Amino acid sequence: MIKSMLSTTALAVLITCLFTGHSLAQDTTVRSCDRDVSFDTVPKRAVSNDVNLTEMMLALKLQDHMVGYTGVSGWKTLDETLRQGVKALPELSAKYPTKEVLLNADADFYFAGWNYGMKVGGEVTPETLAPFGIKVYELTESCIHIMARSKPTMDEMFVDLINLGKIFHVEDRAEALVADYRKKLEGITTRIGAVKAPVRVFVYDSGEEKPFTSGRYGIPTAMIEAAGGINVMDGVEKSWTEVSWEPVIEADPQVIVIVNYGEVTAEQKIAFMKTNPAFKAIDAVRNDRFVVLDYVEATPGPRNVDAIERLSAAFHPGTM
Repeated sequence: MIKSMLSTTALAVLITCLFTGHSLAQDTTVRSCDRDVSFDTVPKRAVSNDVNLTEMMLALKLQDHMVGYTGVSGWKTLDETLRQGVKALPELSAKYPTKEVLLNADADFYFAGWNYGMKVGGEVTPETLAPFGIKVYELTESCIHIMARSKPTMDEMFVDLINLGKIFHVEDRAEALVADYRKKLEGITTRIGAVKAPVRVFVYDSGEEKPFTSGRYGIPTAMIEAAGGINVMDGVEKSWTEVSWEPVIEADPQVIVIVNYGEVTAEQKIAFMKTNPAFKAIDAVRNDRFVVLDYVEATPGPRNVDAIERLSAAFHPGTM
């Protein structure tokens, strides 16, 4: 009776699905923070926010599935590598997009994060976009803003790439990319060898009266540890946050990582620390041990692994 109701091709598809456990709709479900997000079709009009998330899309060669990006030029984080990758795509909003911006672009997918294009209780969230058919995938690092989670490792960024691969049905591409990153990380770890005393590291993003830095849940903590160091702000239960200078001075970091972006240059940030008498006793300042990472290297994205290699060379001279 089934055969009389279905064509031979349809019957073959049904039998295949029954034996493989696949649904006819080929649904894909991924975990995004504390939500399961399901897709019955591959997004065709995606929007990504921020330079690092946009580079994840580019690393997976998803430009043809995108209608634009947001949140780059307003923060002065655009560099030549990204400019070449997105030259055919418009920047829909210089900073965080409004709901209208995404609706006017007829977006069907938004790749963003908490404080990476969305704010808790803000106008643009997974809940506010759902009625318009816009699916949201959240950057894993940012989930700390809405839920409890464990200390990050580099797997955070790898998970995002794998999930994007599933969403856009380019799993093989994503898995190959992640495998390459893992191989490079293993090589770095091997060259460093056993680290008896991790180098004390402070991440200086911005601010003079009070520094903005990366705490326990920011990706720099995972990067620093992969390079054989320890984030002196590891005890701060935040991802990115403002602290006072006193605990920084007390921690006496041996290396200071400067995040380079915005109006104040990396050179100006270094000069501020080297000329301020309050910092003259800090080991990193006395020994002029500063490492500059561009914003796109210090936030979750495809350039993290190369940045870890540079950090390890600075932390452990002669091993790399």
